[in-house]
Amino acid sequence: MLTLSEIWIYPVKSLGGISLTEAHAEPRGLRYDRRWMLTDENGRFFTQREIPEMALLGTAIDDSALHIFWKNRPTEKIRVPLEYEAGELPETEVQVWDDTCLARVLPAHINNWLSAALKQKVQLVYMPDSTRRQTDLAYTSEGEHVSFADGYPYLIIGQASLDALNERLDTPLPMNRFRPNFVFTGGTPHEEDAWTDFSIGTTRFRGVKPCARCSITTTDQDTATRAAEPLKTLATYRNTGKKILFGQNVILTGGDGVVRRGTKLSYE
Repeated sequence: MLTLSEIWIYPVKSLGGISLTEAHAEPRGLRYDRRWMLTDENGRFFTQREIPEMALLGTAIDDSALHIFWKNRPTEKIRVPLEYEAGELPETEVQVWDDTCLARVLPAHINNWLSAALKQKVQLVYMPDSTRRQTDLAYTSEGEHVSFADGYPYLIIGQASLDALNERLDTPLPMNRFRPNFVFTGGTPHEEDAWTDFSIGTTRFRGVKPCARCSITTTDQDTATRAAEPLKTLATYRNTGKKILFGQNVILTGGDGVVRRGTKLSYE
């Protein structure tokens, strides 16, 4: 039996994630997932690829605010309200890979705190509901949208896939290296690669393409240090077309929109 064992959101792209027992699945991703992002003054996005120390900043959400804090010093934090008055936040154009879309710039005191924390000039931007960022039309349909995630609304990985990798490594790695939204137990390593239509409870999804992995997977999410693994080992058995694949990119196709940890997964 396949069972949903973990649910994760990453409110700010490339910052720490939040483990949830249940979440609302929406067309552009889980609610609050990657709706904020750090950019330079020209709107070009930052990730751990350029600033590995972003891994050291954690996130939390309550009813009124997003909180960003140092993982090892959680009292040092900044509060980001979830709602602002209409027109309060200036609009700007931002770039995520080859995509350009509109976002809202958060106030100066928030950006100053983040810039000081990361020792680099950054600004925090938010994707409002009115913004539409199209997913890759080579794999999805017109009208499928995504947040500030790299390319697709969801990422799912089987625990068996990580276990198979860790059997090949001298030092096992945690799942957080791969930053999935969903983790499931049961089944065989990498069976998610072949999934098309599947369900988590009554919420329906579709796998669209295996996920090509980058240097973020080599960044320790607790120390921000980098090493050769897991890409070095994955390259020996998960290299397809010069891309190292691990996990499956996913879109939402229907259902009640609520997913809960411990729910059964099924696929066609």
